[in-house]
Amino acid sequence: MHSTIAPPAARPLPNRSVLLLAWLRKTHGWLGLWGATLGLLFGIAGIWLNHRAVLKLPMEQSRSRSELALPAPVPANATALAAWLGERLQQDRPGAIKVEPAQRLPWSLPGGAPAVQPEHWTVTFGGPAHRVQADYWLGNPQVAVTRIDSGLAATLANLHKGVGMPVGWILLVDTLAGSLIALCLSGVGLWWLMRRRRARIGLAILAASAGLTAALVASRL
Repeated sequence: MHSTIAPPAARPLPNRSVLLLAWLRKTHGWLGLWGATLGLLFGIAGIWLNHRAVLKLPMEQSRSRSELALPAPVPANATALAAWLGERLQQDRPGAIKVEPAQRLPWSLPGGAPAVQPEHWTVTFGGPAHRVQADYWLGNPQVAVTRIDSGLAATLANLHKGVGMPVGWILLVDTLAGSLIALCLSGVGLWWLMRRRRARIGLAILAASAGLTAALVASRL
């Protein structure tokens, strides 16, 4: 008699729920690792800002104000003013240039002539620790310059709020915010797959947090 060798039994295909659970675990872990890179900084700054009034935490900032006479001829636009200020104040490229157009005021001058607020230019240099802001009203022969030097706490607060930070930092913080949202969603998915008997509790917590967020947003509109 010839002995026959039975073929090895085929491995059962994994359940879709198992595959989804494994994927959610990996995604949740990587998102948490990415969020931890900036989460510590924003967590410390957030606690500091949240309790600064009650705990009287120091927010050291030194301000100095001066006025500079404009050259002749006067810069033709805000960009030219920023270039002149950068050379005069020995600053790098400006972080922001803002132009507010002239607008009519709701009152009149003596004689009935309309009162008009001139065009306003604002140029900002520096970052969260050191900032220089120049304010110029069109037609004025001088430009007002304010220097702000921040201590450690104020610098952390500026980083948290994005004050004086470039567009790259703003986009980086957006990725952190997106990772936090994804962490919430993946956490709900993990709860659903691992605790099906208590899925209603997880959905209730999610609905309560979403409702609270919507109420806070609606109250600010």
